[in-house]
Amino acid sequence: MCGVYKCISRAGAIRWPSFKLDICSNRIKAFHQSRRRSPKLKMHLSFATSITLVSFAAANPLSNRLAKRAAIDDCLRTANVPVDAPNSNDWRADSNPFNQRLKYTPVAIAVPTTVAQVQAAVSCAAKVKVKVNPKSGGHSYASFGLGGEDGHFVVQLDRMNAVTYDSATEIATVQAGARLGRVATALYNNGKRAFSHGTCPGVGVAGHSLHGGFGFSSHTYGLAVDAIVGATVVLADSSVVETSQTENPHIFWALRGAGSNFGIVTSLKFKTFAAPSQVTVFAINLPWTNASAIVQGWSTIQDWLKAEMPKEMNGRILGNRMQTQIQGLYHGTQAQLQTAIQPLLTKLNAQISQQQQYDWMGAFSYYTYGQQVDVSRPYNLVETFYSKSLVTPALPSNVLQNVANYWIQKAMSNNRNWFIIIDLYGGANSAITKVASNATAYAFRDPNNHLFLYEFYDRVNFGSYPSNGFEFLDGWVKSFTDGLTTDQWGMYINYADPTMNRTMAQDVYYRKNLPKLRALKTELDPTELFDYPQAIQPV
Repeated sequence: MCGVYKCISRAGAIRWPSFKLDICSNRIKAFHQSRRRSPKLKMHLSFATSITLVSFAAANPLSNRLAKRAAIDDCLRTANVPVDAPNSNDWRADSNPFNQRLKYTPVAIAVPTTVAQVQAAVSCAAKVKVKVNPKSGGHSYASFGLGGEDGHFVVQLDRMNAVTYDSATEIATVQAGARLGRVATALYNNGKRAFSHGTCPGVGVAGHSLHGGFGFSSHTYGLAVDAIVGATVVLADSSVVETSQTENPHIFWALRGAGSNFGIVTSLKFKTFAAPSQVTVFAINLPWTNASAIVQGWSTIQDWLKAEMPKEMNGRILGNRMQTQIQGLYHGTQAQLQTAIQPLLTKLNAQISQQQQYDWMGAFSYYTYGQQVDVSRPYNLVETFYSKSLVTPALPSNVLQNVANYWIQKAMSNNRNWFIIIDLYGGANSAITKVASNATAYAFRDPNNHLFLYEFYDRVNFGSYPSNGFEFLDGWVKSFTDGLTTDQWGMYINYADPTMNRTMAQDVYYRKNLPKLRALKTELDPTELFDYPQAIQPV
């Protein structure tokens, strides 16, 4: 390390008195001599030397990252935890964010293949006092898997991606690094089983399900988080615990909705269902070319969703500059779909513009839009974007008018590649809002206030996202929230918005569950080892 410091000094970035470099050199010489003398002494001096460097760096902020890298590298090497070599192909792949707008440099990247290695990695992070973050699929919109800022220690989990199924219990055990396409494929190939989750095959199962997990089965079967019946997690003290309704139930409650705040989940157990033999994808074109058409159509859809939308129906409204459609998946045949959706078609004076019957995996493939389904490594899909989210009730007429005006006057004049997704989330027949509001840490279960889940997404195909672009989505979200009380809306951390400060983010993501979550954070991780800019804070 002294050589590295010396090179930086020559470059003019850090200038230290020569006696400090001499002391550092002597310590490193003693360390290397100890490595040859005794394995036990090697371990002791290795960590002691690293801690000396960290302590020394505390008075020299510019050197802190290098010192922590030395310390964490020493500890991981001693513990035999596999890592990405800095600037290697693996390092570049594992540190490359899905959202290219938010690039951060980790202090180190561990790539464990066993739970014991995850434990050792967490132990090293605690000893060196560096923040640590699990990274499953790496799809955090805010790059929270990389820490959401420079200098965090990343535990990359995608080498741990096994999927197994127990036919006696109908429970699937899924390692945290598996991606949704791999999970869906493995379960379907093993008894034609499934559980509810999203449609993007490259999304990691852990982050997706631990914070909600909406998809085209959620209205029928609930969110991915609702299928979790057990989880193995490494806590801040590096202990590994099993959690379920009967084992560590308080931790199990917190993991289901806020899992990234309390540890590194290494595997999950999901209750599965028999995949339907026939499902039907469909689309309905909406002529939303002016504000009055939006208000009229939206009002009709929200009334139908609140009271009539069948349990077997799953859908969303997708709008962009080119068109607006209802898209969905009906759990049944084309004939059954036609009967079930006819009341809505009559009210909208519309017809189905596209429909096709598939088996379960055929429908999953349809909504991947050509992506590889069973994907693990390498995974190279990236975009440059800004995104926001909302969860709202049925919109009052004044709010709906403001939203529609914004859509026509502002959104349609934006030439970037934006879209809005309005998920048909709640309603009388939704499995999501039938779950008790206190059953999990996931916040949005109120059948009256949680009817729609929104994703607002604004991206550029080339170059950087413009510095004046943020106001577009900020203004659109404001057109909703200005007419609602704070207890009527929230935001969804799977579409994280890093422009919010921590206080606001905690509130809108977790709402009434936040006090209990903060108390559990105080109990389980009081030093905030598992941390990122919008993480839950201890009391």
